[in-house]
Amino acid sequence: MLGLAVGDALGAPAENMKPSQIRERWGRIEDFVSDDPAGTDDTEYAIFSGLLLAEHGSGLTLEHVEHAWHEWIADLDEGPFKGAGFSERGTLENLRRGLAAPISAQHRHSWSDGLAMRAAPFGVYAAGRPAEAARLVAIDGTVSHDGEGIYGGKAVAAGVAAAMVSDSPDAVVQAALSVIPEDSWTSRSLQRAVSAARRARLNPDATPLSIERAVRTSVIIGGYPWTDLAPEAVGLAFGAFTAARGDFMTSVLTAVNMGRDADTTAAVAGSLAGALRGASAIPEEWAEAIRPVRGTCLPSMKGHHVVEIADRLAPSDEGDRAAS
Repeated sequence: MLGLAVGDALGAPAENMKPSQIRERWGRIEDFVSDDPAGTDDTEYAIFSGLLLAEHGSGLTLEHVEHAWHEWIADLDEGPFKGAGFSERGTLENLRRGLAAPISAQHRHSWSDGLAMRAAPFGVYAAGRPAEAARLVAIDGTVSHDGEGIYGGKAVAAGVAAAMVSDSPDAVVQAALSVIPEDSWTSRSLQRAVSAARRARLNPDATPLSIERAVRTSVIIGGYPWTDLAPEAVGLAFGAFTAARGDFMTSVLTAVNMGRDADTTAAVAGSLAGALRGASAIPEEWAEAIRPVRGTCLPSMKGHHVVEIADRLAPSDEGDRAAS
């Protein structure tokens, strides 16, 4: 969970940017580029889902999720809702019109990475049980997503669940692939990115830039206007994680410097690497920069910290990895 929040805060300034724009402005991002780093809707929605899961556990139902969307978001004065993704806006518009799940997910961005960005809590809760993590995140996602959007969330949740009890990046990738259809766009994108990352890092002349280019080229559709596409974002995140062999710093910085939906790809890569390597793998100065969320996107989440949520989701003997 801390890895998610760190990745989100590192990637936020580079969101929707091309790698060339990142290099022109900062060179290569190696640290926070803001004096006051903060997460985005990715962290706040992960807290939202984490609180919901902590309350209901494996008994989570679609009715619980829909009720929480109304109680904590849709029926409140949310303010400017700054930074919210298109899938969340579409969902809220439908809920406020009186539409119920799964019809509430019938909007133009049901394929977005909005579920993938909040999927890590399900992997923390269902540590070592990728199929259960995928089942629960699909229940959560049915209010806001469909099709590839659901598959993206399932892949991330299952990957985190495997990482919580493993030390093998390959096992994390296999867990993610095991819970989504083999012929899905998300599966194909994930496999292409992982394969590209493995090939690129074996090149004796490999550099961070050459590896990032290889992973990006394997999954990005040139000219496509939306950067929040779940198959793309999940592919980039798993590609970054694989290229780094699960190392935390390298995973998140690779994701950040590839641009596109950089806050989400870095958040996902950070959640995978954090679960795999533990909180101790996260640089202390990065971890200390993560504060309770400001409620910029979800005012009802203001004041919650991701580590607090991790503690509520995981048994006490899993504390280090849960917080990661």
